[in-house]
Amino acid sequence: MKENENVEGKGKVALVTGAGSGIGRASAIALGKAGYVVALSGRRAGMLDETLAQADPESIKALFAEVKKCCGRLDVLFNNAGIGAPVVPLENLAYEDWANVVNVNLTGVFLCTQQAFIMMKTQNPKGGRIINNGSISAHMPRPDSIAYTATKHAVTGLTRSTSLDGRKYNIACGQIDIGNAATDMTQRAERGLAQPDGSEKVEPRMDVEPVANAVVHMANLPLDANIQFMTIMATTMPYIGRG
Repeated sequence: MKENENVEGKGKVALVTGAGSGIGRASAIALGKAGYVVALSGRRAGMLDETLAQADPESIKALFAEVKKCCGRLDVLFNNAGIGAPVVPLENLAYEDWANVVNVNLTGVFLCTQQAFIMMKTQNPKGGRIINNGSISAHMPRPDSIAYTATKHAVTGLTRSTSLDGRKYNIACGQIDIGNAATDMTQRAERGLAQPDGSEKVEPRMDVEPVANAVVHMANLPLDANIQFMTIMATTMPYIGRG
């Protein structure tokens, strides 16, 4: 946990999952600079991502209890933690790899959302905001990506249901769909990625900073306004039809 004195964020509390690197790390830093009290969780800290791998409800409850104990409330949850499966033909994907992706990308997001609801609906003032990391794959698949694509499509369903069910508690939920931000996860784009026509193509990437700034923009909205879905991507990356 760390506190930033910048008055712009007015000391609101944000929890970022998967904050050890990439988009999560950049977003946590940007939220801190915007004045949020930021709770960071990631694999290296051993707090959340290892829990998500087993989708353990009790451990996730313990995480949110710690946030409540340390910070008193939760204003923003950025459900960012996610993993992919090996890039193999659908028929060769191991069940264990499928299950791991479902546990982290879908079940983990649900369990964190559930605990955020429990906190946000009972705190004073009531309410808060949940932002889900969807991905371009929530709209368009890549070849040989059935586990990642299926779970990211499912995140869209979680976002819509959360947005609807949160209305009575003043909880807003939106989704940011990110394409080819320059992180470790997308380094292989510079070596070439499989395309629908069977070829491989080097794909452009964008700096991660605009993504982090977009997360802060969504977080900073008043609770009577919501960005339901935002797509931010490298301008010239393949997208529609992956071409």
